[in-house]
Parts: sequence; C-alpha cells; structure tokens
Amino acid sequence: MRIELDTRDGSPCAVRSWALDDAGSLARYANDRDIWRNLRDGFPFPYSASDALLFLEKALRRNPESFFAIEVEGEAVGSIGYAIQPDVERISAELGYWLGKPFWGRGITTAAVRTVTAHALHTHRLTRIYATPYEHNRASCRVLEKAGFALEARLRRSALKEGRVIDKWLYAYVVEAEESTA
Repeated sequence: MRIELDTRDGSPCAVRSWALDDAGSLARYANDRDIWRNLRDGFPFPYSASDALLFLEKALRRNPESFFAIEVEGEAVGSIGYAIQPDVERISAELGYWLGKPFWGRGITTAAVRTVTAHALHTHRLTRIYATPYEHNRASCRVLEKAGFALEARLRRSALKEGRVIDKWLYAYVVEAEESTA
C-alpha cells in the first residue's frame, strides 16, 4: 500500500507498507526517549537495529496489513497502525502512531491519521477508530482533534508509565449509523 499525504507544508510524504530495508531509518528515528515516553512499554528504549528488524518482521507478517511506515522524502521516519478489536468489538480498531522528532509540527502526523483512519474504516467496514494518548501528550491530542476525532472520556489512573500512575484520554472517530456499512 502507498497513499500520498496532503501536509500543511507540502512536503513529499506518504503512508506506505513497511519494507525490511527500512530497518536503519526506523532504528534511527525510534531511538528517542521523547517518543518512547508517549508509547506503550512494548516499544523499547533504547531502540536498536535488532528491535527494528523484529518489528519489521512482525509488521510484514500482519494479515491484514495494518502497520504502516510514515515516509518523508523517501525515508521511513515514523509509524502508524491499528489493531482491530476482537469478538463483539470487531467493528472497532485502536490507532497508534509516532513520528521522528525532526518532523514534528509540520502536519504530517495529522495527515497520516486522517489517511489511515479512512483506510481502516473503508477496508474493514469499521464503525469506530479510537486512540488513548497519555495525559501529558497534548500534541497527540491536538493531532486527533485536527483529524476529526472527538474526546469521549478521561481514563483516570489507567496507565503506569515511567513509574507513575497517569491518566489517558479516549478519543474516537465514529461513523454515524446512516453512514455505516457494518
């Protein structure tokens, strides 16, 4: 898959399938404590070349494909993906993403969130995509709001990160009943 992004600054960007040769750039941009502190603990820090290869092998085995590279000027500089929920929640998916720090503030993540949300809704006939950024990650909250997600809840004392119990926010993009194909 490859979808060009329409960013605020007009940079040549895309959301695309991962490739094994992305390992070097993935390890370079993912190895940042400021990125790690906004993600789940399954995302390692420090982030090594072997961590990149393990992730890429997992991403390339996903069926259906649901983990994508965020590419800027031909280089993978971030990641975005979704996990379709099981059982009765199979019409929902959780969204996660990160972008290398040199690319922050350019509208790239917002464009990627819009693009992957539309792709997931259409491809899998979903009615809901949601994300749960940590309370301290105001930039991620703004990304979700700009991408059309609505704040639904504050999940009080719901996560343990860096040895602290913290709140998360629950944002969702919901397809209304008359628009739904489920």
